[in-house]
Amino acid sequence: MGLEKINMPQLGESVTEGTISTWLVQPGDTVNKYDPIAEVMTDKVNAEVPSSFTGTIKELVAQEGDTIEVGDLMCYVEVEGAGSVSDDEPSPAQEDPVAEEKPNKEEKPVKKPAKQEKGSKKRYSPAVITLAQEHEIDLNQVEGSGRGGRITRKDIEKLIESGNIPTAGSAPAKEEPKQEQQAPAQPAPAAASGSAVPNVQAGEGDIEIPVTGVRKAIASNMVKSKTEIPHAWMMVEVDVTNLVELRNAKKKQFKDQEGFSLTYFAFFVKAVAQALKEYPQLNSSWAGDKIIQRKAINLNIAVAKEDQLFVPVIRNADEKSIKGIAKDITDLAGKARQGKLTSKDMEGGTFTVNNTGSFGSVQSMGVINHPQAAILQVESIVKKPVYQNGMFGARDMVNLCLSLDHRVLDGLVAGNFLARVKEILEKMSEENTSVY
Repeated sequence: MGLEKINMPQLGESVTEGTISTWLVQPGDTVNKYDPIAEVMTDKVNAEVPSSFTGTIKELVAQEGDTIEVGDLMCYVEVEGAGSVSDDEPSPAQEDPVAEEKPNKEEKPVKKPAKQEKGSKKRYSPAVITLAQEHEIDLNQVEGSGRGGRITRKDIEKLIESGNIPTAGSAPAKEEPKQEQQAPAQPAPAAASGSAVPNVQAGEGDIEIPVTGVRKAIASNMVKSKTEIPHAWMMVEVDVTNLVELRNAKKKQFKDQEGFSLTYFAFFVKAVAQALKEYPQLNSSWAGDKIIQRKAINLNIAVAKEDQLFVPVIRNADEKSIKGIAKDITDLAGKARQGKLTSKDMEGGTFTVNNTGSFGSVQSMGVINHPQAAILQVESIVKKPVYQNGMFGARDMVNLCLSLDHRVLDGLVAGNFLARVKEILEKMSEENTSVY
C-alpha cells in the first residue's frame, strides 16, 4: 500500500486556480478511478474533479472554501501497490506510520514556502496581479504560501482582510495569528482601486452571507471589468411588431415539431450574429498594445440559476439558423439549471447578449464580460403608441442597450452596428423570414 496525491487539475483555458465548493468524499471513503471527489468553482464554471486512482481517501488537505492553484495538492489517496509520496510534499505524520522513525522529515516544515533564488524572476497569476494593483500592494514585500514560495490569491485576500497592506519600502508583511483568528471567515469584497476595505458591521437581526463560490467569482470579474474597461453606453428603440406576429404564428407548430420553444431571444441572437459579421470591430478584445478582432462569432448568453449567473457560449452563431440558436439556448439553459455546464461550454466567447427583458426591464446598462469589447442588453417588448403614416397606433417596441469598451470602439461604429441590428429585426416578418 502507498499514498498518492490528487492535485488541482486544469479545468479550462486560462484557469489558474479553483475554489473547493464541496467535498464529495471523506477520509476513509473508498473511491474508484474517475469517481467525482469534489466540486470545484473557477471563474468560468463549476466542475467535478474525478479521482485519479482507485483506493481509500486518507486526508483532505484543502478545505471547503479554500482557493488553490492548478497543480496544488488537494488530497491523499491510499492505493494498493503505489509508491511513497515524494519528499518535496510529505504526507502527514499521523497518516504515515514510518514518519515517527524519520525525525529529519518531521523537522521539515510542510507549510513554509521554499525560498526563491536570488535573481530568479517572480511569476504571479492574473488574479494576484489584479488584486495587488487594486489595493496598491507591493508584491515584493509579500511572503507566498504556494509551491516554491509563490504568492496565491488567498495570500493577498488575507492581507486585505487584516488591513496590514505592504507598500514599497515597508517591511515584508507577516501574518499575525491573533489578528487572523479575529478576522471574518469570509473574504472581504473587492473594493475600488486604492480604497480601503469597508468596515461594515452587522446589526441585530441582520443576516451575514459569506461571499463564496460563484458569487465571489462574479464580484471579482465585475470589479475587474469596471476598473479596467472605460465603459460607454448607447441605446436604440426597435419596432418589432412584425417579429411578434411572426413568432406568434410559428411558436405552437414549432414546439409541437421540435420539442422546445421558439423564443424571442433566438431572433435577437440571430440578428446580432448577422450584424457582427458586417461590423467585426464589435467582435474584438483589448490586448494592451493591440486589438484582437475575432474571426469566430461565439456569443455568450447569460443564464441564471438561483443566485448564480453563468455565461455559456453559442458557437459560430452566424452559421446557425434561428432554430439552431433556439436549440442551443434551450440546451445551455437546461445544463445550467442542472449544474451540468462544462468548461468547454463557457470558453471562447467573443460577444455577450443578455436577455434582461425576461425580468420586465426596459432599460439597463450591462457590465462588459471582460475581456470582450461590448455587451448588448435585450429589454422587454412593450406596447407603445407610435406615430406612423400620419396617425398613432399601438406597436410592439423594444430597447436594445449597448455597453462598449471605449478603448476599442467609438460611437460611430457602435452606432452603425446598433442601427444594423435594428434594421434586421424590423425586417423580420412571416413573408421574408425562415426559422429553419
